[in-house]
Amino acid sequence: MAGGWLVTAHTVGSLGKGVNRDERAGATKYIYWGLDHRVTEESAALIVAVALAAGVSVQGIAKLVRIPAIVLLLAAGAALGPEGLGWVRPAALGESLFVLVDFAVAIILFEGALNLDLKRLKREERVIRLLITTGALITLVGGTLTARLWLDWSWPLATLFGALVVVTGPTVVGPLVRNLRLRPRLQTVLEAEGVLIDPIGALLAVLVLQVTLATDTSQAAAGMRDLIVRLVAGLAIGAAGGFALTLLLRFEKLVRGLENILVLAFVTLIFHLGEHVLSQSGLIAVTVAGVIVGNHENPVIEDLREFKDQLTLLLIGTIFILLAADVGMAEIEVLGWRGAAVVGTLIVVVRPVSVWFVTRGAELAAKERVFLAALAPRGIVAAAVASLMASALDSNGIAGGDALRALVFLVISGTVVSAAVVAWPLSAALGLRLAARDRIAVLGAQGLGLALATELRAQGANVVLIDNDPQRCHAAERQGLAVVFGDGLQERTLRRARIELVGTVVGATFNENRNSQFVHYARHEFDVPTGLVSVSSASGDGAPEHVARHGAEVLFDGPHDEERWDVRWRQSEVTIGHFEFREVKKSAEESSAEQAVVDRRSDNYVVLTLKRHRHVVPMARSAKLRTGDRAAIALYARANEQAVTELALRGWHLLPEGAETADLTRRPSN
Repeated sequence: MAGGWLVTAHTVGSLGKGVNRDERAGATKYIYWGLDHRVTEESAALIVAVALAAGVSVQGIAKLVRIPAIVLLLAAGAALGPEGLGWVRPAALGESLFVLVDFAVAIILFEGALNLDLKRLKREERVIRLLITTGALITLVGGTLTARLWLDWSWPLATLFGALVVVTGPTVVGPLVRNLRLRPRLQTVLEAEGVLIDPIGALLAVLVLQVTLATDTSQAAAGMRDLIVRLVAGLAIGAAGGFALTLLLRFEKLVRGLENILVLAFVTLIFHLGEHVLSQSGLIAVTVAGVIVGNHENPVIEDLREFKDQLTLLLIGTIFILLAADVGMAEIEVLGWRGAAVVGTLIVVVRPVSVWFVTRGAELAAKERVFLAALAPRGIVAAAVASLMASALDSNGIAGGDALRALVFLVISGTVVSAAVVAWPLSAALGLRLAARDRIAVLGAQGLGLALATELRAQGANVVLIDNDPQRCHAAERQGLAVVFGDGLQERTLRRARIELVGTVVGATFNENRNSQFVHYARHEFDVPTGLVSVSSASGDGAPEHVARHGAEVLFDGPHDEERWDVRWRQSEVTIGHFEFREVKKSAEESSAEQAVVDRRSDNYVVLTLKRHRHVVPMARSAKLRTGDRAAIALYARANEQAVTELALRGWHLLPEGAETADLTRRPSN
């Protein structure tokens, strides 16, 4: 049994039709589709190395040309396989291929579950539950009838195909819906279905295989009973493993610097522990563990997501290359137009019927149901389980394994291409995509935060202020600014600020820890790309730890005393000047003398905004300045000349229209 995947008493002895083995002197001779090839351990390692390099390279090319990566991976696998260049021969790996597939699928499902938000899942609980239960059964029946109708397959083989196409592709759906920027409800449903239905589909496939291999009705009934037991076991092991892992991550001193590899090791342990206790429960276990860890409040989770995302891309590329290389083109050619008809029926009949049935009465608009019905690409789990099922059929002397695998790969290609072609124009036509993330949300309607928002708005930026003080909110509103009253760390407040349209969040209150929490919350919970935090002090040129660990940057040109600037603002001692940056080369002596003046700079100015061409953004300490950049800079009126001198030494020169500071003064309303 390979990694606990197959419910069969026989060891999987081959990976495809026409493979024979002859053990000689520590090497294995493979006669693969007529090609005589002696394989050693070294050449098997080289095959994996080629698949690794090809998988990553092909995904890079796919990103460049904007083609779904899976399509190019399938093509590359066929080109590198035995019927192409012959560089990738999955048969050479033997059962090691199954071990690699087990590991990859476990990591991929954990990574997908890591990104699921329980709060959002609960809001769409009914639709998601029906999609992964009733919807899965409808797809199983529909896929079975489709294969039976078009290909005249036997009922067992057709049913096994129906079970295999129950799954969708989280590694395809996730990036696709995020790039489209769909409405949150629809995105949540699609992502959750993609992750949660994969282990269910794999279990269904195993159940159908067990029934197919059963010799009497008692064995078939036992298989159905085992399915429920495996679900329960997977849930229990996954929950225990997930909570244990979150508890371990709390010991910061113990795991610091080891978080990523620690989680990787525990995911592997949870998967194989599930398989050891009760086979086929490992996928459920890692999925549940991923949801628990992903919803755990811990600063390392963001780094963990980034690491797992990179690892997932590596594994997807490698596995698809290996599995696609094992598919014979002859089997796909035999399917012909009937195979294409199967794919078309799944897309235009089975999926729409399933979605229409399970979403009746749900809080989904008709156009959301239409889009949901049009999007169901299959991915890595379908490919992996299909290859394993085909091998099991072959090892048990049951015909049809190669045709089954070829048809599933055809379905993967067809559904991925269909989703990529249809998703963009359909979502636009139905009005399901959010507007561009061009809004800037500033926490703190006072002092520098108010000055920043005022300048951003004056230069054409879409900005909204968030504050929990009603007087400050009213004062900002009287100046024509968009203001949301409430706690910036509460979801309902950010929803009212249209956080889904926000591309940059700025924490500009007097409390820099609260600023960091606000930025982290917006980035973590609502995927806001950019975060800036106002700080009062920092050592060196880097960001303070509480800022850096949240993936944020220091606001303005460096640390500033927010409370001091708020007092100056309220006392009308702040003017706003507009400057242009010009890079000037100076001698070493001049630079040394001027740097001494700059280093002694007092808190006489704050660079608020940076404008390059027509694009204006809040100033960040890490910004790389270019000649011609413009900035709105707050100046302390009592040290105006000194501030202008200091700025000139840094390359900032006052523009002519900014010379009359009286016209630029901003006085807050009381």
